[in-house]
Amino acid sequence: MYWEALPNWCWVIYYIFLLTTLGTAIFSVVKRKMESLAILAIGFTVSVPMISLINSIGRTEGINELEHLFSQLQQGAMWSIFTIIGYLFLLVWWILFLIKNRTKTKL
Repeated sequence: MYWEALPNWCWVIYYIFLLTTLGTAIFSVVKRKMESLAILAIGFTVSVPMISLINSIGRTEGINELEHLFSQLQQGAMWSIFTIIGYLFLLVWWILFLIKNRTKTKL
């Protein structure tokens, strides 16, 4: 059985994003900057991909991972809601991290 999958370049960008996020969150914890948000970012960076992988294993043939996520979101599956919240938090984490570090370098 062969299932449809996202292109390799999508996976490269995805894993670079996750590894960079994990690195910046660990850096923030070590430097004691935005410590509680950094710990939350570490938690989401580790848990969201694992939950997405576990729940994408049983997807139907002909649907890629992203289509499966959105179809499950439309059906109200808790794992897809958690995943979307996790990705949105990581996006907000990056915005806050860049704003915080940008203002520090200008002063």
